[in-house]
Amino acid sequence: MTDLDASLPLALLVAHLVGDFILQPTDWVRDRREHGMRSWRLVQHALLHTLLALLAMSITTASLGGWLLLMALALGTSHWLIDLGKVSLEQRYPRHPLALFLLDQALHLSVILVLWLMASGSLAPLESAFTQLTSPKALGLIAAYLIVTRPMSLVIAMIMKPLADQLDAPGTLSRAGARIGIFERLLLLTLTLFDQLMAASIVIAAKSVLRYGDLKEQRDRKLTEYVLLGTLISVSSTLILGLLVRTLL
Repeated sequence: MTDLDASLPLALLVAHLVGDFILQPTDWVRDRREHGMRSWRLVQHALLHTLLALLAMSITTASLGGWLLLMALALGTSHWLIDLGKVSLEQRYPRHPLALFLLDQALHLSVILVLWLMASGSLAPLESAFTQLTSPKALGLIAAYLIVTRPMSLVIAMIMKPLADQLDAPGTLSRAGARIGIFERLLLLTLTLFDQLMAASIVIAAKSVLRYGDLKEQRDRKLTEYVLLGTLISVSSTLILGLLVRTLL
C-alpha cells in the first residue's frame, strides 16, 4: 500500500472527526433530536461533512476529477441518513447510548471505507489490509489482546474464588474490579510489547498508591492480602504473556 493509497482514508477520517466532534455544537445535536427529519441543523451538519469530504479528497487525490463532488455528496447524504436513523433509535432505546454511538460511528466509517475503495478503483487496498490482518504476527497480537480481557478475568476469578468467599461483600461498584483489571492488562500488554517496562512499572505503582488509601481505611488484613494477590496474578500473567509474544513474533 502506497502513501497515496493510505492518505485518502486518513484524510476522510480526519474530516469526519472534525465535522462530528469539533465543529458540531451541542445545540445542533439537541435540535435534530427534537425535530428529526425537519431539523435544519441536521441538514447543516450533513452539508458540513460534504464540504469537509470534498476538501479531503481534493487535497489527497488528483485523479478523480468530476467524481469528487458526487462522492462528497454521497458521504454527506449518507451522514444525514445515518444520523436521522440514530435519532429514531435513541427514542426507541434510550438506555443504550454507548451501543448507539458505536453503531453510528461504525456506519460512518463503513461509508468512508466504501468511498476509499471506489476512489481506488479496485479491491487491492482491502485485500492488502486483509492480508496484513491475517498474517501470523497480526493474529498473534489479536490473540494476546483477547486473552488479557475476558478469558484472563475468568481465570483470575476462579483462582481467587476460595479467598473471595472469606471476605465480607466490599462496598464497590458492580463488576468494577473486573473492568479495571481488563483495562489495566490491556495497557500493560501494550507497554510490554513496545518494550516500555519502565512505563509499565509506573502504571503498577500508580495503582498501588490509589489502592493504598482504600485499604488503609478498611483496616482489613484479609482484604489487603486478597487485593494484593489478585493484582500480582493479573500483572505477572500479563507481563509474561507480553514477553512471550515479543519473543515468538
